[in-house]
Amino acid sequence: MPTLFTSGNIFLGFLSLMNSFEGVRTGDFSHYATAAKALGFAVFFDGLDGGVARMTNTTSDFGRELDSLADVITFGIAPAVLAYVWGVLGVGGDGGLRGHLTSAGYFVAFFYLLCGAVRLARFNVQTNPMPKNPGRPDRKYFVGMAIPAGAAMVAAVVFMDPEPVKSFTLSVSWLVLLVIIGLLMVSTWRYPSFKQLGFSKARSPLFVLIVGGAAMLIANWPQPALLAMASAYVFSGIAIRVGGIVRRYKRSRDSAHLAEHQIG
Repeated sequence: MPTLFTSGNIFLGFLSLMNSFEGVRTGDFSHYATAAKALGFAVFFDGLDGGVARMTNTTSDFGRELDSLADVITFGIAPAVLAYVWGVLGVGGDGGLRGHLTSAGYFVAFFYLLCGAVRLARFNVQTNPMPKNPGRPDRKYFVGMAIPAGAAMVAAVVFMDPEPVKSFTLSVSWLVLLVIIGLLMVSTWRYPSFKQLGFSKARSPLFVLIVGGAAMLIANWPQPALLAMASAYVFSGIAIRVGGIVRRYKRSRDSAHLAEHQIG
């Protein structure tokens, strides 16, 4: 059963790629919305296959390898292509400036793909990795942002406005965001994994309300709700890291003041 979910992920990645190409060929930007939706469903199914494998005790080396290969296609190649054709290809303007933007788009799209592949390789070879800023021992974390979260961010932005970017400034900003996403994937910063949220455990009413509220928001306002959720997760790692630095700085200052007071 987990392999069926993984196979579905590969199909959704292929579907996203085909719709990206169709959007370029036909000029119909609704294909970009379809490509983004395919990536969104792939993120959902990717979360299910691991949970199903753990619940049914059907984890295997074959399944892990297939899952990694599927992730490279669906969350690496497909969003990289979508990000380029949606965020760079439609920009007009001066020929020389346009050429530089195209070259930068090629580089950044490849950089995103390479960071995702490195993130997957590191995840496969490490056993119980520890983030640079460890959290509570009873919680589970990713070391660096997982590649599905990066693809979800790309998909959410495109789904919010499927019409291709035509502004040079917006295109450059988009490329900067892709670089940040790539760097977060290969970072050693802490990201919540949510693996402790198993279906077999009892949950509080607050948890049920949060899940139900999120489902209601997605059902009624899918574009802004999904963009807000994807953005919140992407920048949560940055917030956790900055918060840890600030807390350590305050503790060091308090220790220094206490030492000065004791000496005085």
